[in-house]
Amino acid sequence: DTTWRDAHQSLLATRVRTKDIMTIAPATGSIMRNAFSIENWGGATFDVALRFLRECPWDRLEEMREAVPHIPFQMLLRGANAVGYTAYPDNVVFKFCDQAVRSGMDVFRVFDSLNYIDNLRLGMDAVGEAGGIIEAAISYTGDVSDPNANKYNLDYYLGLTEELVKGGTHVLGIKDMAGLLKPKAANMLVGAIRKEFPDLPIHVHCHDTSGNGVAAMLEAVRAGADAIDASIDSMSGMTAQPSLGALNAALAAEGIETGMNNEGITALSEYWEGVRPQYAPFECTVTMKSGSADVYQHQIPGGQYTNLHFQAFSMGQADQWPAIKKAYRNANMMLGDIVKVTPSSKVVGDLALFMVQNGIETEEDLLAQAETLSFPSSVIEFFQGYLGHPVGGFPEPLRSKVLKTGTSNAFLPVQGRPGADLDAYDFDQERKKLEYKYGNSITFKDVLSSALYPAVFKEYMAFQEEFGRVEKIPSYAYFSPMKLGEELTVSIRKGKEFVIKLVAMTDVDDAGNKHVFFDVNGTPISITVRDKSSTDGSMAREKADKAELGSVGAPMPGQVLSVKVKEGTSVAKDTNLVVLSAMKMETVVTAPCTGLVKRIMVKSGDQVQGGDLLVEIDEKAADVSRKSETSPGGLQPGYGSSIDEPATRVKK
Repeated sequence: DTTWRDAHQSLLATRVRTKDIMTIAPATGSIMRNAFSIENWGGATFDVALRFLRECPWDRLEEMREAVPHIPFQMLLRGANAVGYTAYPDNVVFKFCDQAVRSGMDVFRVFDSLNYIDNLRLGMDAVGEAGGIIEAAISYTGDVSDPNANKYNLDYYLGLTEELVKGGTHVLGIKDMAGLLKPKAANMLVGAIRKEFPDLPIHVHCHDTSGNGVAAMLEAVRAGADAIDASIDSMSGMTAQPSLGALNAALAAEGIETGMNNEGITALSEYWEGVRPQYAPFECTVTMKSGSADVYQHQIPGGQYTNLHFQAFSMGQADQWPAIKKAYRNANMMLGDIVKVTPSSKVVGDLALFMVQNGIETEEDLLAQAETLSFPSSVIEFFQGYLGHPVGGFPEPLRSKVLKTGTSNAFLPVQGRPGADLDAYDFDQERKKLEYKYGNSITFKDVLSSALYPAVFKEYMAFQEEFGRVEKIPSYAYFSPMKLGEELTVSIRKGKEFVIKLVAMTDVDDAGNKHVFFDVNGTPISITVRDKSSTDGSMAREKADKAELGSVGAPMPGQVLSVKVKEGTSVAKDTNLVVLSAMKMETVVTAPCTGLVKRIMVKSGDQVQGGDLLVEIDEKAADVSRKSETSPGGLQPGYGSSIDEPATRVKK
């Protein structure tokens, strides 16, 4: 049952909070007691818990384990990428898996975003050493039922399966992350693997984006699959997994008993049907009213679909969603028709959004402008080999142009497995740093969170210091502000409740504050809060002059993470100027020419729109004696290319 993880990742942008899971946990534990597993952790849930829900992902896992002690838990592990978007030192992955088992995890579905076997083996070894169940997965793309398939065909998948069996997998996962596995293809693929490996347990996962999910899973069972994924009816379909109730009924009609009854499944479905409206801002139904077979063209993974749309919305591109889906397909082909699952799918999505933002439609357009574009950092890293090596190699000449091969500012490609040469992470030293900053309450789990997402963990801790723990607040009040006269109940623990009523609030004072009055368990309480709407208004910014090469504009809307130069310094062409971020997509804006930095129009933390002037460079006033401290090129040596990633990432 994927309801607690992939279903809401696919339908609701991973936003379901622990409180809403724990409310239904006892009933789920009873009704789903015969399930192979409950998938409830890993994937994007670790990141989103910290970044958006402001919850500790480790506490989330342990609370679920306590409530449901008798059903195996399953998580999604991104091989050498753990639950992040990059390669980590090997000891981080091993320690992460060890702690996950200690916190209650059982089955680890280990995959790699490019099916790169070296990354897969690292994840498998880490799970095995931790004592977990290894479910190594082949990430499915293409169409094995197409007689013309020559890249991702049966021979390819059988060869990959053989490598995973040799690596010691306990279970084989078939991970169809976009819903491309047609019924005939499911029968062919599972049947071929079953024939070649008669004793290998096979677990099949798909998304129902095309509407073919139930049919595909039935064919997988008929061909010999031992376990299949589904989600509770009201959290199924479209970009999520096929309906558990529908599959249960269909299997019963074929004489296959699952040990579950549809009355219980319906009861769980009714609960989630009532909860789901609280997550309306993140609904996939904003853009999808039904499944669509166009997934066979664009191939966007189900878990990425809603996140990508929300990302587009945040960047002011929501009205261009059809163009973005088309650009996603084109970007995939430009990148070499790669396997697409986090983090490789993020590379394709970032490039697609980037292309739409910059009006690029064809590979010819991209190649013609490549040398003057500030590509998303994820795209640069992909071509460097930081995710591993794709099937069939990297496409040329795009790779050489993105990496500026043959120039003095070229990005160096990575040789071999990306994380193999990274120094071991110093957990003791990091813990000392965190304790110095946050006190002795820091746990080893906090250190792991910081190792995986240093910047996000810092933001999470800042939020905790300002607001405390907010996971007990009802979801509707967490996502939307209370209305005057509204009352809510917050249950801290059994027998400890707060009844909170919003009584009144003043107008904004001269300092930009509002005074807000509450009634808490009958006691009046007032607080002063900053009214951000009165101070964060959309300030009109000067736009870059497209006719002037030295007038450097923002390539996309987003937040300024850092400014890498100072006014009055000389910069060479391709020098780092500004780092922007928008919904996990980071872009380093570089100098289009050599010259003197005349004006800097932004600072760290500023919000900008596409085309806003960032830096003005005077080409005629270059002074080579006063160079910027920043190295030329897309990323500074030793600088982590993502706010969520450790340093020492990109080499020049």
